[in-house]
Amino acid sequence: MNILLVDDHAIVRQGYTSLLAMTFTQAHIREATSGEEAISAAQQQVPDLVVLDIGLPGISGIETARRLLLRWPSLRILFFSMHDELPLVRQALAAGALGYITKGAAPDVLLEAVRRCLGGQRYIEQDLATQLACAGTDGTLDPRLKCMTQREFEIFVMLAKGTPPRRIASQLCISSKTVSNNLTVLKQKLNVSSLTELVHLAIDTGVIRVQVA
Repeated sequence: MNILLVDDHAIVRQGYTSLLAMTFTQAHIREATSGEEAISAAQQQVPDLVVLDIGLPGISGIETARRLLLRWPSLRILFFSMHDELPLVRQALAAGALGYITKGAAPDVLLEAVRRCLGGQRYIEQDLATQLACAGTDGTLDPRLKCMTQREFEIFVMLAKGTPPRRIASQLCISSKTVSNNLTVLKQKLNVSSLTELVHLAIDTGVIRVQVA
């Protein structure tokens, strides 16, 4: 059994590699820090399962999944991400992933997801599965948002959630200037003049949810 864990944070990789190794004792677990590394690792030895983050330096996790599945259509992919926004979840599943769980999930949820996906079964974290069912299954993205690239969409989501640009830069392994440049491009593409309007658009299109007390 061969599992490829793709995440750009060393501590995250180390922790979850240890967890998987203790549970799946016969598994050979490899690590990659980017989508490009994941594709290279798969070329050397096709894994039984890829556990993949969305926010990666270079090409995004969703683009990585598309490229992997284009080359190996039967490859099993489980997304394991900090993002719980339904549009991103839908994009990940539409790319061909078997499963999606968030990094806020308990360790036993990750292990169950890995078991299911290794067996070729779909697994979506319960709360996300419920939200997807309640929101409808057409999986379409609001037309106003289709002008963005995958990386721009990630930055759009993080900005809309109030993530400071410096933190976005750190999490995506890009410069603060790149984040600023992306914000300028996003304003032009989305026809908004301020960050406040960008947030309103994210709420209006269902990208982020407003918590009502």
